[in-house]
Amino acid sequence: TKEKKRHMGDTKHFCPVSLKENFVLYPGLYEHAAKYQEKIYYFSTSEYRDKFLKNPEEYVAHNEPIQFEEYLQELILPKTKEKVGPNFDEEPEEDDNKMLILSQELGNFSQTMTKTEIGKSKQEVELTDEEAAIKANLMDNEALPPEVLDNIVLDWWRKEPFRSTGFILDGFPRTLDEAQYLSKRGLCPDVAVYIQVEESDVLDRLFPPCLKKWKERQYRKMENKKKLKDLKAKIRV
Repeated sequence: TKEKKRHMGDTKHFCPVSLKENFVLYPGLYEHAAKYQEKIYYFSTSEYRDKFLKNPEEYVAHNEPIQFEEYLQELILPKTKEKVGPNFDEEPEEDDNKMLILSQELGNFSQTMTKTEIGKSKQEVELTDEEAAIKANLMDNEALPPEVLDNIVLDWWRKEPFRSTGFILDGFPRTLDEAQYLSKRGLCPDVAVYIQVEESDVLDRLFPPCLKKWKERQYRKMENKKKLKDLKAKIRV
């Protein structure tokens, strides 16, 4: 009978703990093997095996890609409170202010904001220079300065767990300037994937969600107009 195929971990026959902590490919031993997520890992010592089993996520490769623009959004989200950029900008609802005024005329203050609350909502949160640069990049495609990229990108190449386990970076570099930044910093990916598709395929993929978003926006406008009409009718009465 054929021996059952072994599904080995990312470091194959080498010890993942030795690789991460000592940057050495040290052969693992069969007597110090352990199974994690249906894969077998081999360790140079029983101590390293036990250390791995206490916190395996520190030593295994992370297959979830880092979405670069999504990561940028997360950096400024605590202040912006919502995602920014062309894909997230909502058209201003011109009927909102009209409904606010009519509601006040009706004395329905439970649906309105006080002047203080309105003032607070209009106050822009002060962003740091780095946060402002990130926002400008997401909204207007302005280039990120090298010093901002240093604070974001360098850690993925130089700090753990990425240094030992590796990572997949999706959506970076996006421009020639960003590619040159990687070159100047000596940050060389092991593999780069460039996908070229037909324009018709792009349209087939992007048009349906854009159309859905447009329909939802039109529906909200119709609902607002209906509410506005009802408010005007109440005022006439």
